Amino acid sequence: MAQQQSAGRSGGLRTTLAGARIARPSGVVDGGRITVEGDRIADVSGREGDPGAAGTVVDLTGHLIVPGFVDMHVHGGGGGSFSSADPEECLTVAATHRRHGTTSMVASTVTGDLDELGKQAAVLAELVQQGDLAGIHFEGPFISPHRCGAHQPELLRDPDPADVRKLVDAARGTARMMTIAPELPGGLESVRLLADAGVIAAVGHTDSTYDATRDAIDAGATVATHLFNAMPALGHRAPGPVLALLEDERVTVELINDGTHLHPAVLEMAFRDAGAGRVAFITDAMGAAGMSDGMFPLGPMRVEVKDGVARISEGPTAGSIAGSTLTLDRAFRRAVTLDRLPVEHAVQALSANPARLLGIDDRTGSLEAGKDADLVILDAAYEVVGVMRRGAWVVRPAGI
Repeated sequence: MAQQQSAGRSGGLRTTLAGARIARPSGVVDGGRITVEGDRIADVSGREGDPGAAGTVVDLTGHLIVPGFVDMHVHGGGGGSFSSADPEECLTVAATHRRHGTTSMVASTVTGDLDELGKQAAVLAELVQQGDLAGIHFEGPFISPHRCGAHQPELLRDPDPADVRKLVDAARGTARMMTIAPELPGGLESVRLLADAGVIAAVGHTDSTYDATRDAIDAGATVATHLFNAMPALGHRAPGPVLALLEDERVTVELINDGTHLHPAVLEMAFRDAGAGRVAFITDAMGAAGMSDGMFPLGPMRVEVKDGVARISEGPTAGSIAGSTLTLDRAFRRAVTLDRLPVEHAVQALSANPARLLGIDDRTGSLEAGKDADLVILDAAYEVVGVMRRGAWVVRPAGI
């Protein structure tokens, strides 16, 4: 990765990443150039780009540059959890995922007592306000006991709108999403409350019927929390929530592309039926992401990770898959190699679509002039060799 020093036209020093394939909104450009100035992208161009506009020129021939990944559903990583209510531990989680290319992330909580969730929200809200996180996602406690997955059953409750409002208020304007089982008492009223408050209402951990799910979408639900997982399977007489969520153009579906949560044929079906513009890859990662196998906490529960798969280790839900150990660079690599998705579709699912849903697409989610310099550099094997967040190197490519 040879580099050349020269002065930019403004007299200051800028950085231009040259020679790589660049995933732009219009498609992948070969031999393109991205110029970064400060914390912003100053210019993105094809081969016709002006070399004189650059300060430091980094030759990235043979590499691919994609937008920084946006994870709208992540619980932990690096041995830490967003549910810890410990700011340093939460920052460890964020740093772990940034090293794997996630430049924006929403902190997801796990079902707990309302007062405890409020304490967690207060800590996470500070980190959002500092710019370390993109918001808070409350996954539970307003979910079905029949589809609780890795959530503690005795802590679940019906989505009383007053309780839903309590959690939203505890986040002090930083709540971005809440997962609701809409068939529960108060479910539809809570979906409407969230939609009116500007918080994404997501259908998940649900035993809902097809018709009840359609009612929830009409009430304002716009996301399917890890589609297919923790909900009834698609049936030919009782299609359940899966079909309702897939077929409605107002809904974006989350998918966990780790090879454990979904069969490749199911992932292919979701892309075919929903279209690339309605899919968001998530990690749903817990504390073991970026770590070796072992025992880890997940909210009030203990999780055993073996061969990279996390499962509840004890209690009535023992053996249930407990989130994932996924990082989004692995999801991207799997998408374009094993799943044979076009790079453009993978970029939509990992960056553009979640950024749009979170309302941050004016500054991230795509490589365009004026947006934050959030980008990931991948080698020919789609391994991360560089990560830039707001113009600063998180992972510095060799030779720079």
